[in-house]
Amino acid sequence: MAKPFSSRMSMSVHRLFSVCTIATVGFACKAFLRLGFCKSVKVSGLGHLLDALDDAERKNGRGIVTVSNHISTLDDPLTWGILPARYYFKLRDMRWVLGASDIMFTNPSVSYLPELVVVSDKHRHTPDQKGVFQPALDCAIKKLDQGGWVHLFGEGKVNQPYQYELLKPTKGIGASTKEGLVARLPRFKWGTGRIVAEAQRLPLIIPMWLSGFENVMPEPRPKGFPAKFLPGLRQSLSITFAPPLDDASIREALAAVRSPMPTIDVHGKDHTMHPPDSPEKRRVREALTVVLQRTVEQLGYATTGPLLGCSEEAATGPRAFHPRP
Repeated sequence: MAKPFSSRMSMSVHRLFSVCTIATVGFACKAFLRLGFCKSVKVSGLGHLLDALDDAERKNGRGIVTVSNHISTLDDPLTWGILPARYYFKLRDMRWVLGASDIMFTNPSVSYLPELVVVSDKHRHTPDQKGVFQPALDCAIKKLDQGGWVHLFGEGKVNQPYQYELLKPTKGIGASTKEGLVARLPRFKWGTGRIVAEAQRLPLIIPMWLSGFENVMPEPRPKGFPAKFLPGLRQSLSITFAPPLDDASIREALAAVRSPMPTIDVHGKDHTMHPPDSPEKRRVREALTVVLQRTVEQLGYATTGPLLGCSEEAATGPRAFHPRP
């Protein structure tokens, strides 16, 4: 049955306001990055994302997942000021991101804005919000099934480099500094793996690494208005995209956790009516989460070194986390 005219008109108006809002935010971010507010902006590998956005497979329901570290409250949307302007006018080519309810949905007078700029409401601290099964994650999976683009901050919250845990290097984790330490990101949330595992088709996964944004919005913020909301100027920013993750690495990770008589295939798809929190499904989403974190960290080591952007002075200073053996 066709939707009533008033409903179709309402949807059209919403889309129009969404496009206008996204374009306004996009151009504001582009201006910040290009018009002298930053000392330098280095972008590497953007073509990997643009190729994915233009991939015909999206029409067949293969979504895109970008996943990165999260070092400031301005990571999103400021990062997307690097996109060509044409992407600001097509809702299908803009990312969905999970926004924390305790930050983005607290003020009724502006809480409608995230709905216009493709943000889904995520609960971080309330135990009654179903954890990895909360509606925001269901929404992200649905968007991927429609060939959409979802950006994930695997840590689930801002963690600036001086907060990273330091530990002795092990095989496959960074390279030792003169202090004999490497940094690790906080553990990625299991919901990150669930979003990838439960999409109908394995999405195209593009790891990212952000640097310098922690100096634009350092934590903790100064007290009072307007200092609390003013970004730091003349900072050097870096945004790096890795090539899309090889599907074989996903299959390898899943093969290691599948049951002897598996109910989940090598693409992470469940062919039975197992409950959502069955042991095998938990193992699958945990394995995928580990893969995503490892690929983001490896990109970080290649881009910023073993301390992931934290200076050795800060890493061993009074604000540093104590290293773990």
